[in-house]
Amino acid sequence: METQDIISSGLLELYAAGIASEKESLDVQQWVAQYPEVAAELKEITSSMETYANAHAITPSAGVKEKIFSRINTAENGRIIPINSLPVPGVKVINTNASWKMAAAASVALLIGSIALNIITYNKYNDADRDLLVARQTVTSLEEKNAIMEAGMSVVQNKYSVPVSLKGLEASPDAAAKIFWMQNTGEVFIDPSNLPETPAGKQYQLWGIVDGKPVDGGMILTSKKGDKFRIQKMKTFGKVEAFAVTLETEKGNPSPQGPMFVMGKM
Repeated sequence: METQDIISSGLLELYAAGIASEKESLDVQQWVAQYPEVAAELKEITSSMETYANAHAITPSAGVKEKIFSRINTAENGRIIPINSLPVPGVKVINTNASWKMAAAASVALLIGSIALNIITYNKYNDADRDLLVARQTVTSLEEKNAIMEAGMSVVQNKYSVPVSLKGLEASPDAAAKIFWMQNTGEVFIDPSNLPETPAGKQYQLWGIVDGKPVDGGMILTSKKGDKFRIQKMKTFGKVEAFAVTLETEKGNPSPQGPMFVMGKM
């Protein structure tokens, strides 16, 4: 029998509740010794039952102990005399025979088994619910990434898109970026994924060189929650001679203050 079949058979729950048959108990003990997965599942079941029992435990009132010992003291040869009828002559005696004891034991065992199964079912339902939530979050994340990729591809494949490569300068010779300038609208998009990570408190800023002077093109986002930002829209330039990227403070500057990392001419 496979470990998953053993776990889903319900025998572990019966064993933990103490109502498994002798053969079933021997089988469970053998599986626990043989399969670590089964041993771990049985441990979890037992722990769940203990947690439930502790959470629903009820402390008996002070009078319960007195009543129990009173009944024990009035027992006669296997017979129990109800306390509330002791003073009355001709009292009716209730015999506690073996069949009654067996029926009571079976009822208790079934109750414990039912509680155990309910606990396990509840825990497995919670696990399935968590798994479903994780799956939904994963799908949502993938859908968002797919939408970003599609938006980027629409920029790259646009018939009016003019790509401009920005190459690394002295501050970072291996750095690179790419501009996509739309001839029909003057819109500007940048792919900053090959720029180095920015230090704390710093952010890249795009500049368009217009009539020989740098014009602010906006702040560049390079990463979010560990993911590289791809193509993003910047400020629009109707006419531009070149593009450059400098490293500035997070809020940016009206004119370049930091080192220039990449540059490219139209």
